[in-house]
Amino acid sequence: MSTEERPIVVVGSINLDFVTNAEHIPAVGETVCGNEFQMHPGGKGANQAVAIARLGYPVKMIASLGSDAPGDQLRGYLQDAGVGIEGVEKVDGSSGVAMIVVSDRGDNCIVVTPGANAAVTPEVVDRHIDLIRQAGLVLTQLEIPLPTILHLAELCVRAGVPLMLDPAPARSLPASLFKLVRWFTPNETEAAFYIGDTHPGVSASGPSETARLLLTQGSAGVLLKMGELGAYLADQGFEQKFAPVPVKVVDTTAAGDAFNGAFAVGMMLGKTPQESARFAVAASALAVTRAGAQSSMPTRPEVDKLLASQVQI
Repeated sequence: MSTEERPIVVVGSINLDFVTNAEHIPAVGETVCGNEFQMHPGGKGANQAVAIARLGYPVKMIASLGSDAPGDQLRGYLQDAGVGIEGVEKVDGSSGVAMIVVSDRGDNCIVVTPGANAAVTPEVVDRHIDLIRQAGLVLTQLEIPLPTILHLAELCVRAGVPLMLDPAPARSLPASLFKLVRWFTPNETEAAFYIGDTHPGVSASGPSETARLLLTQGSAGVLLKMGELGAYLADQGFEQKFAPVPVKVVDTTAAGDAFNGAFAVGMMLGKTPQESARFAVAASALAVTRAGAQSSMPTRPEVDKLLASQVQI
């Protein structure tokens, strides 16, 4: 099986997002009036899987859904998007949910309740080990139990499959995990957390130093997502900043997921890390121009068109 024929496998969360739009995100103890409410399929794992499918690349998911009505609904969303769901198990209880507030500026804050995502155990991954072995690249995030992430990382190393870790939501990670990760992809807030967690009292003066400090933790490559400032890539002695694509921001929800999915697709299509980073910047730029999480994910022709319109990204 050639590299491009190998699917990307996403091991992660599936949520139903409850999204409220308001003038601003409330401070502690503050009540604000929302002006719109919607429900969307979400979860970082599912978002990244759908991002990959929308870009026209084969993707499969290992995950858990609850036995409730949202679980059936979320399974249908994944199928409709073209995500392979043979690794998505059904467990008793509720599915994962996320409560999201989006401000008029497009900023957001999110509270996630894991539900069935907490049932994505190492045993679940083992039951679908063949999907891991057949993968060209594996993506995971931190909305499933940490022991599962560690187990998955070890399996990927044994199978010779590169692992891409989106370390969100940020939490303390064992030093051994970093050494098993090919691509570590935090945003700026998460990067600051991991630097402070492993280098107490140290703060970075810019993206280059941030990437350098993150690389000392052991991952082979770092891709720093900087939102409206673009992205920064550091890999095996090579560093490069990627400028953002100027767009009108509607909703930043899942922009990072669009970025991760697009970078993975770029790598599987044989693009260089630099080309894949440019591709990811363009994909995330398109995602923020639309409301919702999975509904905002662009297609490959849309990303290619945006890239072609830019002199340099």
